[in-house]
Amino acid sequence: MDEIEKERIAALPSQLLVTTICHPMEYVKVLIQLGYEPMPPRRSTTLFGRPAMILPNGFQYIKYIKASDGFFGCYRGLSARLLGLIASSQLTSKVIHAVGIDLPEINDPPNIVTDDEPKLDDYIRLGRRDMIMHTASVIVSYPFHVVSVRMMASFIGKEEHYSSLLGAIVAIYKDDGILGFFHGIIPKLLGDLTCVAVTGALAYYVNKYFVKTKDLRYYTVPLLTFLTSTLTYPLVVVSTCMAVASSSLQAGNPPAMPKYPSWHACWRDLLANKQQKRGSSLIFRYYIAPIAAMQ
Repeated sequence: MDEIEKERIAALPSQLLVTTICHPMEYVKVLIQLGYEPMPPRRSTTLFGRPAMILPNGFQYIKYIKASDGFFGCYRGLSARLLGLIASSQLTSKVIHAVGIDLPEINDPPNIVTDDEPKLDDYIRLGRRDMIMHTASVIVSYPFHVVSVRMMASFIGKEEHYSSLLGAIVAIYKDDGILGFFHGIIPKLLGDLTCVAVTGALAYYVNKYFVKTKDLRYYTVPLLTFLTSTLTYPLVVVSTCMAVASSSLQAGNPPAMPKYPSWHACWRDLLANKQQKRGSSLIFRYYIAPIAAMQ
């Protein structure tokens, strides 16, 4: 575990830098996932020439935020995201040790990227290791994720008590207590672990029957992760919505958001209104009117 921790710590500066650079786009994605559309759609056409109503893209959305809150306003919630990355990097391994998990593959993960015939047992061991590591990472970092999401969501209702990191932490505790920092964690874990499991299973069969060389097998898992993450993306939207649902934020209450008694109710509502993919594309964004709006 010492070597794994060293690798995670070594990669941390680059992760923090990339997170900081990309944060305005992540900010926009969170607001879209929450269903916030401050600018109306306009008439246009699809890539195939069909008439459609399109929404402003991510860059136009950032421009809107900048006009409202200034340049630094585009980085609302960044401090909590960075703290979550740091906590995940520093504490994941310690959490695994603390709960008494001591599997050989955690200390010595199997190497599946070779020219040899793939072994199912190696993929199972690696998948089990990745799921344990990922679960611990999410548990450690998720409270910071909720703080970050609620800070970003405060843009919708302009709530001042969420304008700072400390203020957001206090507000969440007042709203929901300690459990408030874990609102939405179940769909988050379900989506992430499903992605890890499905990616691992597909990687085994793809490498066994289609990809035969080590050089090409380096790309199997990244490509499959991208594909499977698109399938589990609706659970990301559910998690984001549940992170603010029924809080003191305007974004988490009617009319901005229905009252969701559980994440299952949120899931069903998003599916019924065809909103489960919102935020998945920040460039080509087509307007889909909710069923309630068409009745």
